[in-house]
Amino acid sequence: MKPLSVVSTRLPPIWLLTGCTASGKTELSLTWAERFGAEIVSCDSLLFYRGMDIGTAKPTAFERARLPHHLIDLLDPLERMDVKTYAGLASMAVTEIEARGKRVLVVGESGFYLKSFFSAVADDVPVDAALRAKLERDLQEDGLDAMVGRLRGLNAGGLGSLDVRNPRRVLRAMERCLVSGRPLLELTESFRAMSAPFAGRDLRLVEVVREPELLRARIQARAAAMVAGGLIDEVRGLRERGLERNPTAASAVGYRETLAWLDRPGSASELIEAIVRSTNRLARKQRTWFRRQLPPHRLVSADRGDGPSIDKLFDSEEELSR
Repeated sequence: MKPLSVVSTRLPPIWLLTGCTASGKTELSLTWAERFGAEIVSCDSLLFYRGMDIGTAKPTAFERARLPHHLIDLLDPLERMDVKTYAGLASMAVTEIEARGKRVLVVGESGFYLKSFFSAVADDVPVDAALRAKLERDLQEDGLDAMVGRLRGLNAGGLGSLDVRNPRRVLRAMERCLVSGRPLLELTESFRAMSAPFAGRDLRLVEVVREPELLRARIQARAAAMVAGGLIDEVRGLRERGLERNPTAASAVGYRETLAWLDRPGSASELIEAIVRSTNRLARKQRTWFRRQLPPHRLVSADRGDGPSIDKLFDSEEELSR
């Protein structure tokens, strides 16, 4: 009598590659994905936007033709993305990729979006666009202290650990309380009880790191290449389409500096240096965020020789060679 065959229902791992801006994730991810039959899911909060190409260092048409990329060029610059929507789109992309028998490689540096793979990052309180617009006007007209006072009036039990000097978090807390009719501490407890979108999955995270001076040199070279490659014209065209009506997109590094430069034009070198300064600050913040907010993960140096071995990038097991 032949033994019964056992079909495994265990889901495959999801591989995630992150690292500071300009650390070299794109080529590394393409090479790994080609080697191991993966498709790439973007985890970069600016790659969603069509037309924001040069300033985001978006993978080129040639690079994207090498293998499928997901969650890129989804929105016009005037539209907005939030982490809850992203988590849903990422979950659908993972399901579709795995249904084709391919591996999933998540690539990006947007910390909050990356964190959505490991823990719940948004509650189930719906967004009320009209209310949010009103609260944004109130915040602009009355100031942060006034809104914090209103929020305290709705929360007799206190505001817990809410950062009351962060306008965006105060606004969102006010919105959640008004929409749900519940106090902030109760909402916080409900949020902590939520399960992560990929709970139970094997998530393998690697951070690409470079020595600070080498990363700064890469940032300098990339900023110069962006300006030489048409960043000013790209931003000028986006401004004509209303880029500044989306504060998140307009304040992104590279775009914020170019918008300011367009208002008071100077030399190309001045623009490059402004972008380099902002990018270096961003990289320092990213390093700190990855260390404090992400689960323990493997660090891989891209500075040794030709960089990390593709076969050993994720400390790959035999299953990758099957």
